[in-house]
Amino acid sequence: MEQSTILVAHAVLPVAGARATRYDSPMTLNLKSTLKLNGGVEIPVLGLGVFRSPPGRKTQQAVLEALAVGYRHVDTAHIYGNERDVGEAIRRSEIPRSEVFVTSKLWNTDHGYDRTLRAFDKTLGELGFEHLDLYLVHWPVQSLRKETWRAMETLQREGKCRAIGVSNYTVRHLTELLASGQIAPAVNQVELHPFLYQRELISFCEQNRIAVEAYSPLAKAQRMGDPTLRAVAQKYGKTPAQVMIRWALQHGLVVIPKSVRKERIRENANVFDFQLSADEMERLNALNEDLRTAWDPSQAA
Repeated sequence: MEQSTILVAHAVLPVAGARATRYDSPMTLNLKSTLKLNGGVEIPVLGLGVFRSPPGRKTQQAVLEALAVGYRHVDTAHIYGNERDVGEAIRRSEIPRSEVFVTSKLWNTDHGYDRTLRAFDKTLGELGFEHLDLYLVHWPVQSLRKETWRAMETLQREGKCRAIGVSNYTVRHLTELLASGQIAPAVNQVELHPFLYQRELISFCEQNRIAVEAYSPLAKAQRMGDPTLRAVAQKYGKTPAQVMIRWALQHGLVVIPKSVRKERIRENANVFDFQLSADEMERLNALNEDLRTAWDPSQAA
């Protein structure tokens, strides 16, 4: 297969927002592929999410299994209650810390400049790390988010985290942040899947060199029986979940499907041996029904 012009070296996509947006040209994606963020940090395009993964053995085993398969990206958050288990699993894996990209997030009750700094230190202590790869503002809390972002900028400048970003930010929230902040967010993590195809938000982020990261990329299994999705999956001998992940990857997104089951973790990584055609991508795009399986940030003031 011919190497795509939007991929170079060991499948590193160019800086977010500067990449081509077509998805009908050959792409040499694999489990080691990374996207270069606007600050130069490389983030693996596929990761393991641990939302609602029970603290303790289950989370540790899920992370260990993912790392054994070849994942090098784990996404956690303070509110998940399993940061300690993510850190412990990475140490148990004996994979060098520098080879595993770890994200965590600031919870709503910790907004404000000083509180953000203290919350970050607590997260770092739970993980048992000397630094974090990516720290996200979990939600755009009204009236406090500007001071919170100032603290996030301090954390990056001091080298405590390599990149900073946000989660659940709409175009309105991002516009506010870009106007008031000194460092642009590297990532915006939002719910995205064929049934919630947020075209306007993706376009805005691309224009402003903000990588888009998809959580709940499988729509929490609420649409696995969709006829179009199943027909495309059957054509390639894949599952509907694998097609949804591949759809997101071909849109240039970073994708973090969640599972604690060994077979699902492996299935979710087995998405690099087929490619959806432009027509199939458009058919999947057309499934959009603005389905939100989590919360709706458009209502956040």
